[in-house]
Amino acid sequence: MSTVTPLAERPSVRKTNENWVRAKRMKALYLMMLVPMILLFIFHYVPMYGIMVAFKKFSPGLGIWNSPWNHFEHFKGLFHDFLFTRALRNTLIISILKLAISFPAPIVLAVLLNEIKNGMFKRVAQSISYLPHFMSWVILASMVGEVLSPQRGVVNYVIQLFGGQPINFLSDTHFFIPVLVLTDVWKEIGWGAIIYLAAISSINTDMYEAADVDGAGRFKKMLHITIPSLIPMIVIMFILSLGNILNAGFDQILNLYNPMVYGVADIIDTYVYRRGIEQFQLDYATAVGLFKNVVGVILIIGANTIIRRRSEHGIW
Repeated sequence: MSTVTPLAERPSVRKTNENWVRAKRMKALYLMMLVPMILLFIFHYVPMYGIMVAFKKFSPGLGIWNSPWNHFEHFKGLFHDFLFTRALRNTLIISILKLAISFPAPIVLAVLLNEIKNGMFKRVAQSISYLPHFMSWVILASMVGEVLSPQRGVVNYVIQLFGGQPINFLSDTHFFIPVLVLTDVWKEIGWGAIIYLAAISSINTDMYEAADVDGAGRFKKMLHITIPSLIPMIVIMFILSLGNILNAGFDQILNLYNPMVYGVADIIDTYVYRRGIEQFQLDYATAVGLFKNVVGVILIIGANTIIRRRSEHGIW
C-alpha cells in the first residue's frame, strides 16, 4: 500500500521554505546590498549602451540610434591601420615586460618583509614602499622628469661625474620602455605586497614550529612553507593580470611620453584617446576599445580554464 507524503514535508518544498526563512532573516543585508547593486548597474552596465557606436557611422546630429550601421567597417579596417598595429605591438611588449617584472616584484617584497623581525623597521619600510601608490601619475611623472632631466637630473649628474654624456631618457626610444617598467614597479610594488602579506599572515604557524623542530632554517622555511602557501593567491592575481594584458598603463604613458617616442610608447589606450578625443572619431575609437576589452575577457577565461584543468586553483 503506497503512502502519500504531505506537501509541506516534501524535500523541495522544505528547501524552498528554508531559503525563504533565511532570506527574511537576512533582509537587512539584502537592503544594504541594494544601493551598491543599483550604482553598479547605473555606472557600469547602462554605459554599455554606447558600445553600439562601434558598429555605426556615428553622427552627433543623428545620435546613436539614428546613425547608420557600418557593417563592421571599423573592425575590418583595424589590421590595415598601421598606427593601430603599431599601438597593438607596443601594448603587448610593454604589458609582457610589466607582467614579467612588475608582477613578481610585490611577491619578493612581501616575502622579504615577512622575514624582517624588527617591527618598527618593518612598518617604516612597508609604509615607504606603498606611499607612491597614493600619488597620481601627474605628480610622479613630474618627479621622474626632474630626476631624469638631462640638464638638472641627479641621474645625468652621476653619469657626467664618471665621464659620460647626458641622456634624455624620456625622448630616447632605447631607454623609454625600461623607464616605464621601473617606474611602474616603484609605484605599485608596495601596494601589491599588501595582498601577499595578508596571505602570509593566514599561514598556520604550526607549520613553522614543526619546521623549527626539524631544524629548518629561515631560508628553507621561506622556500618550503611561505612561497608554496602563496601559490593560490599568486595564481588568482596572475589570471587577473592576464585580463589586463592590453592595459599597458594609460595614465603613466600619457604623462611621460612625447611624439619623439611614439614609435615604442604609443599604446592602444593612447591611440584611442587621440582618435576619439583629439580627432573626434568616436565610432572608430570605440571599435578599438571594444576589441581590446574582448581580448582581455578571452585571456581571462582561457587562462582560468587552462590553470583550472592543470591544478585546483582558479577564479571560478
